[in-house]
Amino acid sequence: MHSIDKAKTILKQYFGYDSFRHNQEEIIQNVLAGNDGLVLMPTGGGKSVCYQVPAMLFDGVTIVVSPLIALMKDQVDALRLNGIEAAFLNSTQSNTEQNFIISKLQSNQLKLLYVAPERLLGEGSMFINTLKRFSVSLFAIDEAHCISQWGHDFRPEYLQLGELKKHFPNIPVIALTATADKLTEKDILEKLQLHQPKVFENSFNRENIFYFIKPKYNYHFELTQYLRQHKEDSGIIYCLSRASTEALAAQLVEEGFSAAAYHAGLERNIREETQNKFLRDEVKIIVATIAFGMGINKSNVRFVIHVDLPKNIEGYYQETGRAGRDGLKSEAILFYSAGDVMKLKHFAQVENNPAQTEILLKKLNQMANFCESSICRRKYLLNYFGEQHPDYCGSCDTCLSNYEKFDATELAQKALSAVARLNESFGINYVVDILRGSASEKIKEIHKQIKTYGSGKDIGKEQWVRYIRDMVSLGYLSQADGLYPVLKLNDKSWRVLKGEEKVMLVKSITYKKEAEKTLAEEAVPHEEELFQQLKQLRLQLALEESVPAYVILSDASLLELASYLPQNENELLQVSGFGSVKLAKYGKAFLKEIGDYCKSRQLSGRIHLRKPKRLRKESPEKPAMVKGSTDRVTLELFLSGKSVQEIAAERKLTIGTVENHLAGFVNSGELKIESLIPKSKIEIIKNKYEELGAELGIKPIKEALGDDYSYGEIRTVVNYYRFWANNNSYN
Repeated sequence: MHSIDKAKTILKQYFGYDSFRHNQEEIIQNVLAGNDGLVLMPTGGGKSVCYQVPAMLFDGVTIVVSPLIALMKDQVDALRLNGIEAAFLNSTQSNTEQNFIISKLQSNQLKLLYVAPERLLGEGSMFINTLKRFSVSLFAIDEAHCISQWGHDFRPEYLQLGELKKHFPNIPVIALTATADKLTEKDILEKLQLHQPKVFENSFNRENIFYFIKPKYNYHFELTQYLRQHKEDSGIIYCLSRASTEALAAQLVEEGFSAAAYHAGLERNIREETQNKFLRDEVKIIVATIAFGMGINKSNVRFVIHVDLPKNIEGYYQETGRAGRDGLKSEAILFYSAGDVMKLKHFAQVENNPAQTEILLKKLNQMANFCESSICRRKYLLNYFGEQHPDYCGSCDTCLSNYEKFDATELAQKALSAVARLNESFGINYVVDILRGSASEKIKEIHKQIKTYGSGKDIGKEQWVRYIRDMVSLGYLSQADGLYPVLKLNDKSWRVLKGEEKVMLVKSITYKKEAEKTLAEEAVPHEEELFQQLKQLRLQLALEESVPAYVILSDASLLELASYLPQNENELLQVSGFGSVKLAKYGKAFLKEIGDYCKSRQLSGRIHLRKPKRLRKESPEKPAMVKGSTDRVTLELFLSGKSVQEIAAERKLTIGTVENHLAGFVNSGELKIESLIPKSKIEIIKNKYEELGAELGIKPIKEALGDDYSYGEIRTVVNYYRFWANNNSYN
C-alpha cells in the first residue's frame, strides 16, 4: 500500500476522519520522505495530525517538544483514548514514573513522547545523549514561534533547539506554529537550522469565529448581559493583570456565574485544579492572563473575550483561536479603549534593546489600528498575515453594521493642514487640540498662531480622534511607529489638500438587528433533547476514563449524532470522530442512547442526509463560506424543485434564513444566482445598488424598490456583486 494510503487508513482508524484537511496530506508526505519542514496553520486547523499520523507509520518514536505541562497531558490523554501508545516526561512526575517511561522507550513501546525543550537539551545534554541509544524517527517542535525574540511569546529555553540538528542530522524535524508573521517565520528557520526545509502556509482564516470590537466604557454591564445569554457555554475572558483577573472572577461568581481566576502568580496546584475543572466543564468561565491557554485543546470553547487590549495581533489571533476548535460557530469579543494603548506602550520598552522596543511598539500600534479601523476585521487580520480576503466577511461587527458616510473633504483638509503646519512632528491628540483651539498649557504659544488653530472647535474631541484614525486607516495620513507615533503626510494627503481627491468618512454606525439571528442559528439542525442526553453519556464515560469530556467526542461529533441518528455501527463510522478504536470502546453505548430516543419518538435514521465535506482549495479572491449541514439540507430541497416558501414551511425556518442558506451557495459558486432570483430582478437590484452605493447598506435599496423585492433577494445580489463582480459575470 502507498504510504499516503496507509496514512489515510491511520487517520480513519485512530482519529475517525475520512480525509485530510488543508494541506495536511502534502505535509505528511514531506515528513514521510524524511524532509524537514515548517508548518504555519491556524489554531484548531489540525497541526498535531501532521506529526501524529507519521509517528504511527515510522518504526521508532516521535519526540514532540511542547512548552506546557498541561498541553502535554491533554495531547497524551487524547492519543491513549485513540489507542495510540504515548507518554510525556516532565517535572511533575516522580523518579519512578519517569523511569517507567524510559523503560517503555527502551523497549520500543512508545510511538510519541512529549518533552519540554529544557528537558530535551538541558541538564548537560544528558537526555539527548540517552535518546541516541534509541530509535528516534521524527522530532516535532510545537509552538515553534517561541524560539523567536520577534514572536509574541519568546521563550529563551527554545533557543537550545538550534542544537537539535547537530545531534540528529539525519532525523527529520517538523516545526509547527499558528502565529508567525514573516519576520518571525524567517527567525524560526534561522534559529532551528533546519536542512532545506519546505514551508507550508495555510489560510489563517477561522471561518467559524465571529469578531466583535466594542467600546470599553462601562463594559461590565454588557459583559454580564452576554454571559447570561451564554450561561451553558464555556468561555475564556482575558485580562492584562493578575489582580484584575482575580477581581473580575470574584465579581462574576458573586453575580451567579461559574467562573475562576487563572494567572502565573497562583500556586501550581491551584492553577492545575482550575484548569482541570475548566477542561471537565465543572467551571464554565476562566478569567485569565495570557498565562492561560497556549496549546489548550478544549474544543468546545464558545467565546473568548478580551477586557484589556492584547499587545499584538499574533497574541490576539492565538487567544481568539482557542474558541471554536470543533468548527462550530463561536465569538471573539474585545472591549477597546485608547487608554489601554498608552498603558501598554510603557510595557513595550525593552531596556538596552531599541530594535526590539521598536518592533514591539509597531506591533502594538497595529493592534490598535485593528480596533480602530472601519474595514472588515477578518480582512485586516488576514492581511496582517500576508493573506488576501474580500472586503466583506459577513461575520464581524464591521460587516454586520450599516455605515452612514458623509463628504468629509473639508474636514480632512483642516486636519491635514494642521499636520503640515505642525511640521509633521506631533501625534493625534496634539493635532486634535490644535484643531479644537485648546487652551491647555501644553499647547505651545507659537502653535496658537497657526491658521488651523481652533478651525474645528465645533467638533468634539473624541469625534475628531475617530475621524483622524479613520483617515490613517484609509491611507489619507501616515503614522510613524515608536513610542510617539507622530502623524505624517503622504501623496494621498497632498491630493486631498489640492482638492484632487474626495474624502468619505463614517458619520454613524448602526448594528444590524438581523445579525443577531445569524449568530443564534444552529450550525446543524438536531434533536436538542438527544443532544443533551448524549452530553450526559459523554460526561459519564469521561469520568470513567478520567479525561475531559471533549476528548471522548467533540460537540461537533455529538451534533452529528443528534442530527443524523445513526442506527448501526456502519452508520456510526460515517460520523466525524468515530474511528474503529472509538467505535469498539463507545459505539454500543451511543447507539443504545440514540436507539432508545428514536424508538420512543418513532424516528428513523437520517444518515443518508449527511454529505461528506468537500475539500476545496481556497481562493483569496473568493469568499470563504462555512457551509454546515443545515445549509446542505436546504440546498438539497431547493434542487429537488421546492420553492423558498415551501422549504421554510417544511423545515420550520424563516424565509430569510432559507434565503441566507441559498445565498451562501451562490457566493461559493455552487448555485447559479439566476436559479434563485429572476434575471430581470437581478438587473434592477444591481442597478439600484450601483446607484446608491455599498456604504449605506441594503435598507435604502429595499425602500427604493418596494415590497416586490425581499431583503433576502437584495442581500443575495448585493453580496454576490461585492464578492464576484470583478472576476465573474452571472451571464
